[in-house]
Amino acid sequence: MHYDYVPMPQRKPLRWPNGARIAVILTINLEFWDLTIDSPNTFYAGGPQLLPDPLPGNVPDWPNYSWREYGQRVGIWRMIDLFDKFGLRASCTTNAKTCLERRPIIDAVKERGWELVAHNYVQTELLTNYTFDPAKERQIIGETLKVYERVVGKPAKGWLSSSMRCTSNTPEILREYGLIYQADWLNDDQPFLVHTDRGPLVCIPYTNECNDFATFFRRGMTARQSFEVFKDQFDVLYREGAKTGMVMNLGLHPHVVGQPFRMPALADFLAYIKQFDDVWVTTREEIADWYLANHKSHIG
Repeated sequence: MHYDYVPMPQRKPLRWPNGARIAVILTINLEFWDLTIDSPNTFYAGGPQLLPDPLPGNVPDWPNYSWREYGQRVGIWRMIDLFDKFGLRASCTTNAKTCLERRPIIDAVKERGWELVAHNYVQTELLTNYTFDPAKERQIIGETLKVYERVVGKPAKGWLSSSMRCTSNTPEILREYGLIYQADWLNDDQPFLVHTDRGPLVCIPYTNECNDFATFFRRGMTARQSFEVFKDQFDVLYREGAKTGMVMNLGLHPHVVGQPFRMPALADFLAYIKQFDDVWVTTREEIADWYLANHKSHIG
């Protein structure tokens, strides 16, 4: 696996469909966390915790577990209602256990024709645990994709690792299973190709910056301040999009932005981008399909 370093000034202009300046991906992360694991070691939570004190894996952490479950019981439905109001689609990452344990959420996403992106088997397990055991990593990815296809009704086209913790083997394994894109890296505002022994994989970078965890938790921002971050990100990329098409990804978690006092940040941002005609609110799969067909006009 490798990808080329091509700095922005050396790229040809990227021209999105219908003259859009910017492709916006509204990512809702649908994630399931195990309550316990069979280990006395510290439990990796698969994401920031509301109460930071770590517990052994075999001790139930009810405050953190139930805080996350709030997103599944309440927050996601509040977000779905908001997206329906604005007539916008989301790109939803989902791990296999969400498909198995929280089926009504998956069904609601499917009913709306939103994208579902394979997102590991369970949030509390990292592929990097198997950096030196590619057979085990291949097994976990394969099991995830089997559940995905059974529940979603079609094969997955793309992948985001739990906590973005992929390995150097992950792109090769994803292409082996027929996937066309990966979203684990954070290194660009445009898609690019990753070269594998089985053909190209489109990288559609995720963001840990323009993300509700980053604004609300890591920086302690209010809903109004978070909206300003989201808007500023959009405005700069939209302005740059006059020369070359850009991608804005907004990372969202139902147990974070789905809290009532944070929802205005999302509502105001969706209302803001609806004012623009030359914005492509899209999915990763649509970008990947388009880029595979058009990348030579961008980075040959």
